[in-house]
Amino acid sequence: MLKFLISGFEPFGGDIVNPTEALMQALEHEAVEGAVFKTLLLPVHFDECADLLIAEMKAFQPDVVIACGLAKGRTAITPERIAINVKDIPSGSYADNQGQHPVDEPIAAGSPDGLFSTLPIRAMVNDMVAAGIPATVSNTAGTYICNNTMYRVLDYIRIEQLPVQAGFVHFPASTEIAAMAPSVPSLPLSMMLDALHSMIRTLISESK
Repeated sequence: MLKFLISGFEPFGGDIVNPTEALMQALEHEAVEGAVFKTLLLPVHFDECADLLIAEMKAFQPDVVIACGLAKGRTAITPERIAINVKDIPSGSYADNQGQHPVDEPIAAGSPDGLFSTLPIRAMVNDMVAAGIPATVSNTAGTYICNNTMYRVLDYIRIEQLPVQAGFVHFPASTEIAAMAPSVPSLPLSMMLDALHSMIRTLISESK
């Protein structure tokens, strides 16, 4: 039985919903054979988000950590390949939900410039595509909260030498968001939940 710690985020950037929050709520009532879930909703605050996720890792001691976030404008579900050691919000972009607006700041001074996901991202994508779910590997997690969270978790695992697989998955806007912004690409929440189940099953299969 694999223990999964799966996180999502609160709304940000002016949106009133975040599909990953809805995914966490749905997952609480779901079951996948061979898996035990713990879900966590994170604030869109630099550093605090990662602090809370790492604290839950210490308490729950998962085998797998899947952090989930919204990438508004993407057309597919995108497991991230790498997180980079920088916090940077370009001029004109929205700050985090506490108003922080870092520019060119390291996430962890002295740590590697980049850290790769340890999730089987190619197998995850292949299995989602085979199930008719739009998915592709992403080579940039950005420099905002999602990248910050992914990097901090991977760096914590690296420093502590933990036998934990971890990474980040971006989800497109939900149809609820698209209803307020019709030009934004979107997927139904039900398909996103199917995708999350698919990724969990891939991880279980890969662990055997």
